[in-house]
Amino acid sequence: MLLARWVLVVPVKDARRGKTRLADVLEPRARAALVRAMALDTVEAVLATPRVARVLVVTADPEVTAAAAALPRVRVLPEPPPAPEDAAGGWASLDRAVSAGAAAARGEAPTAHVGVLLGDLPGLDPAELDAALAAAEAHPLAVLPDAEGTGTTLLTARAGSTLRPAFGGGSAAAHRALGHAEIALPPQATLRHDVDVPADLAALVARGVGGRTGALLRRLGPLG
Repeated sequence: MLLARWVLVVPVKDARRGKTRLADVLEPRARAALVRAMALDTVEAVLATPRVARVLVVTADPEVTAAAAALPRVRVLPEPPPAPEDAAGGWASLDRAVSAGAAAARGEAPTAHVGVLLGDLPGLDPAELDAALAAAEAHPLAVLPDAEGTGTTLLTARAGSTLRPAFGGGSAAAHRALGHAEIALPPQATLRHDVDVPADLAALVARGVGGRTGALLRRLGPLG
């Protein structure tokens, strides 16, 4: 059976505006470098996942654009322009980026399943992602909550179904309310551990993550 039947969308915020909640432990240039490192590590892990045929990166960051475009089976899309409601916190901007990526995925692969994976999952295990996608194939729409159970790290739509993004605070519950069935992975799964606050970053250091992210964190030294 053909496994590579998924197109995954990875939205990446402009690194110069990303991860502001890490400001207490990282200065702006280091935060931008971290956003880029995590995004590229995430994309490479997605590419190593057997069920994934293609990745669409949606970003306004020029360095992520150049680096991601050089990877095989990756297409980079420009982030949609901002709208007035983006001033409320940026979640509307993320939903538009997700919707643009999903529409592009459907346009180039109408019979593929589509998933959205946030770009801050360094150390992602491709086997865990593959297991989550396999579980998602049982549902028209599916969601994987983060380790706390409130946010969303993976959102999926089976072929023939339309993704319904509602990212922001409490997005896991919002996505369930919109018809996405919850899929399960153990709480310790790397796929459930995104990086938003200093405690997430400390856990990442403790885990000894590798790749670009690990190399950057080793160069930065102790945080805080």
